[in-house]
Amino acid sequence: MTFTDQNVHDIIASGQPVVIDFWATWCGPCMRMAPVVEELAAEYEGKAVIGKYNIEEENDLAAQYRIMSIPTILFFKNGEQVRDLRMAGAQPKEALEAQIKKLLEL
Repeated sequence: MTFTDQNVHDIIASGQPVVIDFWATWCGPCMRMAPVVEELAAEYEGKAVIGKYNIEEENDLAAQYRIMSIPTILFFKNGEQVRDLRMAGAQPKEALEAQIKKLLEL
C-alpha cells in the first residue's frame, strides 16, 4: 500500500487498523525496513492496512505528525493515532509484528 496525502486521511478515518512507515529512497535504514513492511503487509492483509508514505513525494502527514527522523512507523485505529505504539529507526520483523499484534488487540 502506498499512502499519499490524497488517500491517507480517508484510510485512517475508516477506523480499521493502519500502520504507516514514513520513509525516503535516500534513507539506508528505510531501505532495510522495506522488505519487512512488505512481508507484514501481505501477512496481515484483510486485518490491517500496512504501507509506506514517501516523505520526498508527500509531506502533509509527515508535518502533521512531526516526523523528524525516518524510518518512523505510526499506528492508527478507530481513526486515531495509537501513541504508545510509535516506532523509530530500523526494527527487526519480530518487533514490528509485536506492535501490529498489540494494535489488533485494541
